[in-house]
Amino acid sequence: MLVGFYQFTPMFGEVSHNLDTIVETLDRADADLIVLPELCASGYQFVSQEEVVALSESVPNGPTTQRLIDLAKRRRMTIVAGLPERAGSACYNSAVVVGPSGFIGCYRKTHLFFEETLFFTPGDTGFQVWDIGPAKIGAMICFDWYYPEAARTLALKGAEIICHPSNLILPNCPDSMPVRCLENRVFAITSNRIGTEARGGKDQLTFIGNSEVVAPRGTILHRAPRDKDELCIIEIDPAEARNKAITQYNDLLRDRRESLYR
Repeated sequence: MLVGFYQFTPMFGEVSHNLDTIVETLDRADADLIVLPELCASGYQFVSQEEVVALSESVPNGPTTQRLIDLAKRRRMTIVAGLPERAGSACYNSAVVVGPSGFIGCYRKTHLFFEETLFFTPGDTGFQVWDIGPAKIGAMICFDWYYPEAARTLALKGAEIICHPSNLILPNCPDSMPVRCLENRVFAITSNRIGTEARGGKDQLTFIGNSEVVAPRGTILHRAPRDKDELCIIEIDPAEARNKAITQYNDLLRDRRESLYR
């Protein structure tokens, strides 16, 4: 499988421009699976609920999902991308999954970070896994990594690749994802953004880049720089994530003792 991420700098509120940048870049890519950052077309640092509502879109009928569907069909790839979703009166920090056959699914962020708690409704989808043919993929968004239960739940549901759209500002995630992969024997693709945002008199947010692809034994297969755009595509074998044996006597998931974890 050819998998990877696109790390770049979205411009806040410039949805059409950001989507043009994404489409222009991925139209040159040959890949089976690409992960884009959290809120990749809208930008991140909202200053009011009115901004959130104005930039949130319905799924799958909104412009971001529809353009990504067209791209996925044209390039015969699966794309996982973050966006602000509007459903009724609620707005969610979500990730859509689209592929050559169209819309596949949507995940709503479970663990909201910082000022997201002011503007978004906590996700209600739970952690989901989709079979895209060459592999089973699951999604979590940015701060979800802080909760080991997120990656473990996806692994228990059969995910072989965790797709992780992110807008990371804290420094810990890139060095922690190898642990998440090791303790679950899964691949992970963290797609972060770069650049800064300082809006409405708020403190500047600096996004740390360092998007990466990590293998089931914790090896970082590729890590992007902190401050440069990068499209990364590498080859992996998803079968590596199906073998949960640690030794001839130990199986990672089989040997869990759930009755003692409560």
